[in-house]
Amino acid sequence: MTQKNRYNTTFGILSALTIIMVVAGHCGYHIMTVGELYPYYSFHVPLFMFISGYFYKGSEEEAPLQYVKKRICRLLVPYFIWNVVYGLISWAMRAAGFAMGEAVSLRTLFIEPFMHGYQFIYNYAAWFVPVLFVIEMMNLCARIILRKMIRGLCRLRGEIPAKMSGEMKEGGGRLAGTAEDGIVEWVMLAGSLLIGIIVVWLAIGGHVWGDYKAPGRILFLFPCFQMGQFYQKKLEKHDTLGNVPYFAVLLGLQVILNVGFNGLAFSSVWVTGFANGPLMPYVTVVSGIAFWLRVARILEPALGTSRSVQYLGRNTYAVMMHHVMAFMLVKIVIAFVAAQTAMCADFDYGQFYTNIDYFYYVRGAEQFGMVYLAAGVTLPLGIQYVLGCVKKRMKSVRGL
Repeated sequence: MTQKNRYNTTFGILSALTIIMVVAGHCGYHIMTVGELYPYYSFHVPLFMFISGYFYKGSEEEAPLQYVKKRICRLLVPYFIWNVVYGLISWAMRAAGFAMGEAVSLRTLFIEPFMHGYQFIYNYAAWFVPVLFVIEMMNLCARIILRKMIRGLCRLRGEIPAKMSGEMKEGGGRLAGTAEDGIVEWVMLAGSLLIGIIVVWLAIGGHVWGDYKAPGRILFLFPCFQMGQFYQKKLEKHDTLGNVPYFAVLLGLQVILNVGFNGLAFSSVWVTGFANGPLMPYVTVVSGIAFWLRVARILEPALGTSRSVQYLGRNTYAVMMHHVMAFMLVKIVIAFVAAQTAMCADFDYGQFYTNIDYFYYVRGAEQFGMVYLAAGVTLPLGIQYVLGCVKKRMKSVRGL
């Protein structure tokens, strides 16, 4: 780990690994499932929530409106700009014969991103962004309210909360590690986890459907955000077990889970596929997070200073936003080759024009998935790099 307020190389590597798993999962390439021991869809989206929760700072509660503004600018503004772009792309693709994506309207531009995020198809993976924003706002409000409730109860009992007994330290910063902080973390984790388990139970019973899926996915992922904060505040300092016993326990548990239960994968976006009861999804989430967090720590000495890995870890937003379109570009190239040559004769044009999840593997070789994976990572990073250069150029022009 790096020092506080500096780039966290372990979590930078973890972010890079996680976005690779997301891209690989969307093209059906099982390169990072550890022999199917850790199915992507048993933990990878919750892992992104865990990472986001880890970086939440309690100091944001001192200026909540500034935090809200910052997160709107960081998450929602670029999302809605790209949503317009993909709306136009979807319109152009439909004109070219593709039967995917909805028409551009106020609803598809501003409402459906919070309902399902699949409105224009070619950026469907970015459904995560509005969900993350809502969860961050829920987290902020819940923590502020909870702290006020704790302090109010203490006043009624004639006690002085630990936080209030030394409310501000020298220099104006908040004190950390107090009894109040401990109560907040335990209540946030336990309360959100209870709600998440109830959501899974309702989903198994067929009660999370239609418009209920929007709040369902938010409430299901909310405890994963809290896990990140809880780990940072409570567990990280105790995460010192040696690698051999650590992996022995984790891998042993994962073997038992795979052998003793039905399929471990589930859908976070549609809140479906929970085959093993309401608690098991969170067990696999914790197991997957623990495994890849330790892998990231082990890789830190080798990859921590890699500029490429750092760039990927810092720009997972761009990859999340554009990798589905990158897949489509690969398929367009294959379709052109199939039309002009005898190669790829079994390419299915019907699926190509109607199904975003259709992936053609040359000669049926799973290894061709590396082409989709490489495109899904490098093309979005290229877009981000070009935009970064344009922004720098515009700033330099303004400074003249």
